[in-house]
Amino acid sequence: MSGCIVVIALFLIAILAPLISPYNPNDIDRKHVLMPPDKHHLLGTDDLGRDVLSRMIWGARISLAVGFVAVGIACVIGIVLGALAGYYGGWVDRVLMRFIDIMLAIPTFFLILAVIAFIGSSIWNIMIVIGITGWMSVARLVRAEFLSVKEREYVIAARALGASDQRIIFNHILINSMAPVLVSAVLG
Repeated sequence: MSGCIVVIALFLIAILAPLISPYNPNDIDRKHVLMPPDKHHLLGTDDLGRDVLSRMIWGARISLAVGFVAVGIACVIGIVLGALAGYYGGWVDRVLMRFIDIMLAIPTFFLILAVIAFIGSSIWNIMIVIGITGWMSVARLVRAEFLSVKEREYVIAARALGASDQRIIFNHILINSMAPVLVSAVLG
């Protein structure tokens, strides 16, 4: 519950930034450069005289946006590949798991730097690259859950009744495999 309260507080601060920010985060004030915290600037000012508290409040918007988009991309890729590997098993599982192992062996930070060097460093490119490089753990979680859930009685019954693979995956297994993915997404 305390984690939920912190996340909700951050959302409220980000949403209400125009109302609660004491100063414009981009206003430069050369008279108040590198001031320590006082009653006017609660966290002081930076090297250009901008209010640090205001910049942190407005920065919460960017941080949350980057987090949501990156985690969303990672979850979509991870869920799809993990579901395929866990449900079909066999050679599909072996190929996808080896690909995940290869991706995990590549240092993520350097991969992000290399991709950004080629495509540019806009905020959208950064969100996409972080999402594309963060899906492996989600895929492994989904695969493990699929391997467990696909052997349960209700899935076997659905298969015996002639349900299609798509129906079994989306209506029976995926719904019951989302708990660890949601925890991973919140932590992300």
